[in-house]
Amino acid sequence: MSTPLSRRSFLKQLGFTAAVSALPASSFAGFSAAVPPGMKIGYASITWGGNDVQAIKDIASLGFKGIQLRANTLETYSQKPDELRQLLKEHNLTVPVFSSGNVNINPAEKQVHMDKHIKHAKFLKSIGGGPYLQLTNNARPKDRQPTAQELKDIGKLMTEIGKRTADEGITVVYHNHMHQLGETPQEVEQIMEATDPKFVKLLLDIAHYHQGGGDPVKAIKQYKDLIHVLHLKDVQPLANSGENARTYKFVELGQGKVDMMGVFNALTEIKFKNWGIIELDGVPDKARSPLQCAQISKEFLQSKVGFKM
Repeated sequence: MSTPLSRRSFLKQLGFTAAVSALPASSFAGFSAAVPPGMKIGYASITWGGNDVQAIKDIASLGFKGIQLRANTLETYSQKPDELRQLLKEHNLTVPVFSSGNVNINPAEKQVHMDKHIKHAKFLKSIGGGPYLQLTNNARPKDRQPTAQELKDIGKLMTEIGKRTADEGITVVYHNHMHQLGETPQEVEQIMEATDPKFVKLLLDIAHYHQGGGDPVKAIKQYKDLIHVLHLKDVQPLANSGENARTYKFVELGQGKVDMMGVFNALTEIKFKNWGIIELDGVPDKARSPLQCAQISKEFLQSKVGFKM
């Protein structure tokens, strides 16, 4: 016997159906792959713009078991981590990855950054999360290409941080990123060569890697022993509307140009068993909510990649 939907649930479902129906028919075409056995998939809170409580509720409502929180979480919970830990427990969520923010190779800022990330590692441990602490960087020059020494320095600095966070049982993962050191495949390779693989692993963001001129499928195979986290993410090119205009935007899975079929086939080939985190920096279509965006990506994974919650 079926249970009648509440008005609220009905409206949520209606909104989701409308959002999916509005997408082009080709959105999910051409995909045929499978999630590797043992791979775990979570969702990142970034789309909710700092509203962590709503992100936790929405992500849990979709059946995901992992959430990636960001450093802004400390503003609310640094003095009451038990409260966050209880909230996560109530919604059956863990925090396998924590976005710790940037590192900077400026010697004057080194200790500040070291202290910040060690503090974040301790916080992640206190809420029962981990084992991964995500690092990015803000050191890319604006008027030139980065030097080999700068790429080497960022790798060495992350290794130093990784040695310290390892004392807390937390592993540093480096997140490749547009407009930072590590924008291109060549830069990612140089940075990873400068790290100690015992203390720094790779969080491969497939959309940033694609936008930076790389092939995520090849990267998965190249870094198969270093990838411990994947950002499952898609990107769509935009028409150039000015010198300073952004030429791309991040979109729900299956809506952009990333070779998702190839990505999941490559993950199966390397027998990937760690975390894939669906990430969407912001809502690409203001007619949709963060929850509806998450539903679209979940639907893509379920219907085209065989993901089961």
